[in-house]
Amino acid sequence: MKLDPIVVSLLDTDLYKFNMDQVIFHKHTDLCGEYYFKCRNEGIVFTEEMFQEINEQIDYLCTLRFRKDELDYLNSIRFIKRDYVEFLRLWHPLRDYVFTNLTEDGKLEIVVSGPLFSAMQFEIYLLEIVNEVYFRMQYDYDVLIGSADAKLNDKIRAFQEGIYTFKFAEFGCRRRLSREWEDIVVRRFASETNNCVGTSNVYLAKKYNLTPIGTYAHEFVQMYQGIDEIPLAYTNHYALDDWYNEYEGDNGTALSDTITTDLFLLDFNRAMVNNFTGVRHDSGDPYEWGDKIISHYKKYGVDPLTKQLLFSDSLNFDKAQSLYDYFHDRAKVSFGIGTFCSNDTCEQPLNIVIKLQTVNGKAVAKLSDAPDKAMCIDSTYLDYLKRSIAFRLHRESEK
Repeated sequence: MKLDPIVVSLLDTDLYKFNMDQVIFHKHTDLCGEYYFKCRNEGIVFTEEMFQEINEQIDYLCTLRFRKDELDYLNSIRFIKRDYVEFLRLWHPLRDYVFTNLTEDGKLEIVVSGPLFSAMQFEIYLLEIVNEVYFRMQYDYDVLIGSADAKLNDKIRAFQEGIYTFKFAEFGCRRRLSREWEDIVVRRFASETNNCVGTSNVYLAKKYNLTPIGTYAHEFVQMYQGIDEIPLAYTNHYALDDWYNEYEGDNGTALSDTITTDLFLLDFNRAMVNNFTGVRHDSGDPYEWGDKIISHYKKYGVDPLTKQLLFSDSLNFDKAQSLYDYFHDRAKVSFGIGTFCSNDTCEQPLNIVIKLQTVNGKAVAKLSDAPDKAMCIDSTYLDYLKRSIAFRLHRESEK
C-alpha cells in the first residue's frame, strides 16, 4: 500500500517550533541534541510495510524547501524576525539526522540527532508521518473518517446550540488522523462556529487566514539542562529570561511543568508575571494547577482576570467546558485541544511523542506534574535532577 506524500509543506508544523528555533538561532547555535520516539500505548505493533512507508515518507520530507509565499507568511507574523526567516530560506531537513529501526517484535524506534536548531524541527513532521501511516495501514480509513465526521458534527452542533461556550485553538498536528482530516476539522470549526480562535498548524493558519497559536514546549526548558554553566534547578529562570529578551513581552505564554510547577513559580517572579500574558497547563490536576496560578498572581497584586490560563493536557470538549465553568469568572481561560479535534474516531488514538533526551552529550529530562509523563534515558541523571529540584524547593521554603 503506497501512500501519497503526508507532509507537503514545511509550514505543516506547530508554530512553537519556529518560536523556539528563533531563540536557539539567536542565542544557542552551539547546542546539539538527540530526540527519541516513544509510543506510550501498550501492544502497538508496526509492520514491515508500515516501517518501509514511514522511511519513504521521511525521504520525501527531506526533499522539501520553504517556498517564497511561505517565507513571506512567516515574515508577516509580528514576532518572527527577518534574519531568522532568511535562515529558513536556506534551511531544509537533512535525512542523515534521522535514524529509524524496527525491532523483531514490531517496536518502532526513531532517533533524531544533530544541531538543536535543526534536529528540533523534525518532531512534528515525524509524528504526523508515523500517525497517518499507522492509521491508514492498520484500519479501514473510510470507516475511521465516517466515525470522525459524525463526532465532529456533534461537537459543532454543541457549539452552535450553546452547550459548549468556551474558546479554543486546534492543537492537532502531531496526532492527527491524516493531513486531509485535520484540514477539514480546522476549516469547519473556523467557518461553522465562533469559538475557534486559531490553530497551532502554521500551514492551515495561512490557508484559512486564522491566527497561528503557540509559544514554547518542554524541550525549550530542557535544553538549558545541557548548558554546563546553568544550575539544573534554575533552568526555568534562564529560559524565561531568554524568552523575554527575544520577544520583549510579545508571544508570552509560559509553560509551567517541565521541572514541576512548584519550581517554576519560584522563578515566575513579579517581573515575569508582568512580562508574560499567561501560563499553560500540560500535566497534573488542572483544577489544582489553576487555583495555584491564580493565587500566585494575587500574591503579586495582579488581577488574574488580566492573565490567561491556557489548558492543553489531553483535553476533550466536555472537560474543557467543565474547566471553563470553574475558572472563567476568575481568569481569562482558553484551551488547546489536540487529539480530540484531529483524531477522534471509533479507534483508540496513538499516544506517541518525540522528546529531547540529550543536549551536548548530557542527558536531559522532562519531569512534569504527573510522574508517569517523565521521560529520560538516564535514570541516574533523572534521580539527580529530582534531588536538585527538591533541594532548592526545601531551601527556599525556609526563607
